Amino acid sequence: MSTPAGAGVSWEAEADLIVIGGGVAGLTAARAASRRGLRVLTVSKGGPTDTSTQYAQGGIAVVAPKGDSVASHVRDTVEAGAGLCDVDAVRSIVSGGKQAISALTDLGAVFDLGRDGKVSRTREGGHSTRRIIHAGGDATGAEVQRALNAAGMPVLFGTAAARVVTDAAGVQGLIVLSDKGFGVVHSPAVLLATGGLGQLFACSTNPPGATADGVALALDAGATIADIEFVQFHPTVLYTPGGLGRRPLISEAVRGEGAKLVDTEGNSVTAGVHPRGDLAPRDVVSKAIAARMRDLGTDHVFLDARSIGGFAQRFPTITASCLAAGIDPTQQLIPVAPAAHYQCGGVVTDVHGRTGIAGLYAAGEVARTGLHGANRLASNSLLEGLVVGERAGAAAAERRDVRPTITDVAPWTSPRLDRSIVQTVMTEHASVVRDESGLAAAIDALSVAPQVESTDAAALEDSALTVTARALVLAASARVESRGCHTRSDYPDTDEAQRHSIELRLSDGGELIASAQNLTGVR
Repeated sequence: MSTPAGAGVSWEAEADLIVIGGGVAGLTAARAASRRGLRVLTVSKGGPTDTSTQYAQGGIAVVAPKGDSVASHVRDTVEAGAGLCDVDAVRSIVSGGKQAISALTDLGAVFDLGRDGKVSRTREGGHSTRRIIHAGGDATGAEVQRALNAAGMPVLFGTAAARVVTDAAGVQGLIVLSDKGFGVVHSPAVLLATGGLGQLFACSTNPPGATADGVALALDAGATIADIEFVQFHPTVLYTPGGLGRRPLISEAVRGEGAKLVDTEGNSVTAGVHPRGDLAPRDVVSKAIAARMRDLGTDHVFLDARSIGGFAQRFPTITASCLAAGIDPTQQLIPVAPAAHYQCGGVVTDVHGRTGIAGLYAAGEVARTGLHGANRLASNSLLEGLVVGERAGAAAAERRDVRPTITDVAPWTSPRLDRSIVQTVMTEHASVVRDESGLAAAIDALSVAPQVESTDAAALEDSALTVTARALVLAASARVESRGCHTRSDYPDTDEAQRHSIELRLSDGGELIASAQNLTGVR
């Protein structure tokens, strides 16, 4: 190998598969590929626990052995997805849950047990039965991350992905940035497992690294994204005056165990809004809270969990967060408000993680498999990461015999604004409730971003946020209806004629192009 010219490249390496991201989807994929004899290089811009997986509280939705079925789980998922789920994809991923959990427990993951000695299950919003398994009370993600980290897959930490290199034959490698400078990793396959886009907004449940890297990398590589306008805002995030950045969420499982949402006057927030009340799908609850706060002129509501016995034992993480904020959840109401939580759309893939670019795969939150549609059903995220991560790692073996060739890396630029500007624009104009004038203002504000080279990790993140923000507001402007977790105050009804996904890609000239596509199965 000779080091490719251009772009300030100072080092190089080789792999059969590069996995970008060290969370549930990435590490699961890396293990699956490694078991098939592939040389896997996993890169992560953060540390071993700087992932969204680490912060997942509620649990994993997996069909219960009694009183449940794949068909029931599919129905609940499709109902939450508001007409945009690919039903075949939902069935495929849900059906893989049992095997995925068995593989995880074989790695040493330990789930909570009930008094009968069997795995304990709780219920969350949108679910018709108790099928959510959990660990450490409310620390399921941390246990999943621990088990996967302990499996021993090598990860190159502190290494940010800058650009996927492609040609007419597909993926040829990845440009990365580490403490050694820019490097090129020659590889016929790259798997995006970069997590979400929560840092588009001023307040989020996501860690600081959730900067939409995978969406931007995929667009730049020529892949298609879809359903990016659907950002799920978790309805119950711990509110503190002036709190910004990552905020602790108060898991839906708290309501599943009996907590009630009340406004500042003590009245129910969801009464008469949905048959399932406080356990309605997340978009319903978030909109109900936003409406009540607007009507009362407040910036939060309350969660009353005082009736839950053994709260500190069942929810130790939440208890610690509340106590740190000076709130005793066993004696006091917990102040909560919606915050950005989960991207339901992303890079278009099949249920094996394949994109439209040969050798480019995606799994986890960054991918649009068709599982979530217009709104994610609670605790389907870790499920998807496990199931599709395993399949994507296996699928990458199909590129085993491809020999990548990178001889030149041309300089590249992308639009970039400072993230504080992006967060202000998106929080003000593209949050829980949107309208035409606000989205138009957002488009104008984002359109002034200059085309620049990014030479450090923070600049790469800001560029990814800018590109993804542009895509999100374009899609939100094109969807002139309210559906799932996309709410337009100027178009409050759901329009059956718009029961389709909005795809976006970059033109050869670098402009975003949107088109309506029927990516869904028959409901």
